[in-house]
Amino acid sequence: MTKRKDIIKRIKAEAKKNGCRLEILEGGNHSKLVIDGMIVPLPRHNEIRENTTKAIYGECEPKFGKDWWK
Repeated sequence: MTKRKDIIKRIKAEAKKNGCRLEILEGGNHSKLVIDGMIVPLPRHNEIRENTTKAIYGECEPKFGKDWWK
């Protein structure tokens, strides 16, 4: 399990490193990470399963590059 705050922290750091603008919007059941206009949904659970974490990171690949989190 990965903490939600750790996922956000990692994505924020990578966005800054790549010169991308990051916004966090609150939706119904999910938060929305907007990375230079690309929307990535993020569950509001405090702990997120590893396979969901990998899927979230995978959705960021168009902006950060393949396997950026490894």
